[in-house]
Amino acid sequence: MRFVTAILELTRIVQAVSEAESSAVQVSMIVDFIQSYMGVDVCSLYLANNAGEMVLTASRGLDPRAIGNVRIPSGKGLVGLAAQSRHPVNVADASTHTAFYPVAGTQEEQFSSFFGAPLVRQGVVIGVLVTQSREHRVLSEEESGFLVTLGSQLALVVASDAIWEGTNNIKDSVVSGIKGAPGTGIGRIRLCEDVDLFSVTDGSCPDVETALEQWNSLLHSVREDVKREQINLGVKLSQDVSAIFDAYMLLLSDPSLVEGVEKAIRDGHHLPGALRLVIQHHADLFLAMGDPYLRARHEDIRHLGNKLYGAWRGIQASPDSFSPQTPVVLVGEQVSVSDIAQVPDGLLAGIVCMQGSVLSHTAVLANALGIPAVMGTGAIRGVFSDDAVIVDGNLGQVILQPSASVVQEYQHLFEAEQQQKDALKILRDQPAITLDGQKIRLYANSGLLADISPGLENGAEGLGLYRTEIPFMVSDAFPSEDEQLNLYRQVLHAYVNKPVYMRVLDIGGDKPLPYFPIREDNPALGWRGIRFCLDNSSLFMSQIRAMLRASEGTNNLHILLPMVSSTSELVAFHELLSDALAQLKLEGLNVEKPPVGIMVEVPAAISQLASWRDHIDFVSIGSNDLSQYLLAMDRNNPRVSKGYDHVHPSVLNEIARIIDTAEKNDLPLSLCGEMSSDPVAVVLLIGLGVRTLSMSAAQLPKIKWLIRSIDIEKARSLAAEVKSMNDAGEIRKFVEEELKTL
Repeated sequence: MRFVTAILELTRIVQAVSEAESSAVQVSMIVDFIQSYMGVDVCSLYLANNAGEMVLTASRGLDPRAIGNVRIPSGKGLVGLAAQSRHPVNVADASTHTAFYPVAGTQEEQFSSFFGAPLVRQGVVIGVLVTQSREHRVLSEEESGFLVTLGSQLALVVASDAIWEGTNNIKDSVVSGIKGAPGTGIGRIRLCEDVDLFSVTDGSCPDVETALEQWNSLLHSVREDVKREQINLGVKLSQDVSAIFDAYMLLLSDPSLVEGVEKAIRDGHHLPGALRLVIQHHADLFLAMGDPYLRARHEDIRHLGNKLYGAWRGIQASPDSFSPQTPVVLVGEQVSVSDIAQVPDGLLAGIVCMQGSVLSHTAVLANALGIPAVMGTGAIRGVFSDDAVIVDGNLGQVILQPSASVVQEYQHLFEAEQQQKDALKILRDQPAITLDGQKIRLYANSGLLADISPGLENGAEGLGLYRTEIPFMVSDAFPSEDEQLNLYRQVLHAYVNKPVYMRVLDIGGDKPLPYFPIREDNPALGWRGIRFCLDNSSLFMSQIRAMLRASEGTNNLHILLPMVSSTSELVAFHELLSDALAQLKLEGLNVEKPPVGIMVEVPAAISQLASWRDHIDFVSIGSNDLSQYLLAMDRNNPRVSKGYDHVHPSVLNEIARIIDTAEKNDLPLSLCGEMSSDPVAVVLLIGLGVRTLSMSAAQLPKIKWLIRSIDIEKARSLAAEVKSMNDAGEIRKFVEEELKTL
C-alpha cells in the first residue's frame, strides 16, 4: 500500500471534489480514489437521509443499479453498527457476524471482508465509508487508520443531504443558508449574470494610453448606470436606504480606486487585470476583519468590481425579459444591488445569494424592501432560469422545484405573513410595553447612512449602536475632522430628540486600514478598540472633536467606548474629552459634555463596573463579543459554531451579574447584539432586568410584538427557572415551549 502517497494525493482529491460539477460526481471521485489506492474490490459510501436510513450513494464494485436505491434501515447491519457505535467495524467474514444484514440487489454476497468507518461531522454521524474484499482478512492497523483518517476528511467536504437527494430528483429538495431577510417568497428563478472579476487572469497592456482612456470612459458609464438604478429604486426606498448608491458613487470617485487602476495600467497590466488587482486588494482588507459587519463590506467592493468588469465586457441588463405577471426570485453567487434595481416594481418575490451574509448591502436592501432573502447557501447546482422556487427567509431555506402541495402550504403561510405584517405596522408608533405595563426601550443598530431610515420607519426609539469605522475603511487616508463631522451630523439630525450611541473607532488588530497595516498573531486579543485609539491620540482627538461639533444643537450624542478593560483607559479618555471640550468652547462653539459609557464585552470589565461609577454614565452589553470571549468560541467558525449559544448558562449568569451591578450603582443599561433579536433570549433578558434592547431595524416589529404579548412576572419566572439548567439546548427548548403558549 502506498499510504504516504495516498495521503499526499488526498489534498489533490479533496480540492478536485470541491470543484466537481455535481454531488454525484463528487462521491464517484471519492470511492474511485479509495478503491484504487487501497487495492480493495469494493469501496462504497453510505450517507444518512432525513429518515435515518443509510443510502448507498456511490460504489465502485457493487451493482451500479443499487446506487440510490438501497436504503439500510437505521441501526441495521454492519453499516448500522458502525454508525451507532461511532467506531470502525473490521471483520474478515461479514456473513458470520451477528449484525450481518443481507442487502438484496447489491451482489455483495461475493465479498467476504468488511470494513466500515463512520463519517462524523459536528458530533453527528452523517454516513459510513465501506470497503469490501473477496478474501477473508482483517485490515491492518495501518490500513484501518488510513480509512479512518479519510473518513474524517470526507466528513468535512461531503454534505449528506445534498448528495443522496441529488441521486434521485431535485423536486422539493431543500437548500439551507443564512436568514438574510424574513418572509416567504414564491416565484420563478432568474439567474443573475455570472460575472467574476476575481477569475480574470493577468495580461500585459499593449497600449497604455488607450487603456487609460477606456478606464475613464468605463468610470463615466458605470456612474451613469448607478444614477439610473438609484432613481429606479428611489421610488420604492427611503432616501437614506437608496443612499447605498451614493456609497457606490463615492467609491467610483475614490482616488485609491481611480488612481490605483491607473497606476496598475501604467505598470503594464491590461485594464481588467489592473481592475482585479485594485478591487481584490480593497476587498481583502475588509474580508480579513473580525467584525462581521465590516467583513460584509467586502461584498460591496466586489459587487462594484463585477459591475465595472461586466460593463467592460459589454454585458447589458435586459429588463424587458421579465414577464409582467410572474414573480421573480433572483439567484446568484452574489446578487447585487444593481440586479435588484433591474426587477420591475412589484415582481421581486425573493433573493438567494450563494455567498454573502446577513450584514451585506443585499440583505439590508431586502429588509428595507420587505423581500425575503437567504444568504450564503453555497453552490446550488442543477437549477435554471424559470425553475419554480420557494424562498423561506424565516428558516433560511430554499425549496427547489416545489411540488403543488408544498406550494399550497407556503401560499397559506405567505398570506398569514402578510396579515401579520399589516398587524405589526399598526404597532410602529406604539410603545413596547408588557402586558403588566413595563416599558422596554427598543433601539436600532447601524453603521451606514443606508441603515438609518429603516430603524425610524420600524419605530426605533433611538440608535443604540452606531459604528464609526466605515469612513476610515473606505478612504485612502484617515478622514479629516470635517469629513467625519458631516457624517456624524447627518446621523444625529436623523434621530433628533432621540438618543444616539456612537461607538468610537473600533479599529486595529483584526480590522487593518489599507494605509495603516497592523500584523498580529492573535488579533482578537490585540491592538484594537480603545487601546488603538488611545495609542493614536491625535487621530482620536479628531474623532472626539467631530462628534462634539456634530452634536451642537441636538444634544442627543452618547459616546460609547469599546473593549475597555482597565481604569487607566477611562481616565485617559476623559482627559482627551475635557481637552476637546475646552478647545471647542475657545473656538466659540456651544458644545456640552455628552454622557460616556462602555461596551461590556471584555469579561475583565464585569468585576470592575462598580469601581468605574465615577467614570461612566451608562453601560451597553455587547452580547456578541461577550458571549464569544466567555465561551472561547468563534460563532463564525463552522467547526465550533454548533456549540455557540448566547443562552448558555455562563453567559446568562454573567449578564445577570452585570445587571445587578448596574442597578446597585444606578447605571442605565442596554444590550445590543444578536441576543436582542432572539425571542428566547429576549424573554430571559427581560426577566433578568434588561429594559433597553438594540437590534437591527428589521427585527424591531417582531420583538415589539413579543414584548407586548408577555408580562414581567412571566419573564421573571422563566429566568428564575432556567437558572437550575446547565445546558443551552435545554434552556432554549424550555423557553420555546413556553413561547408557544403566547
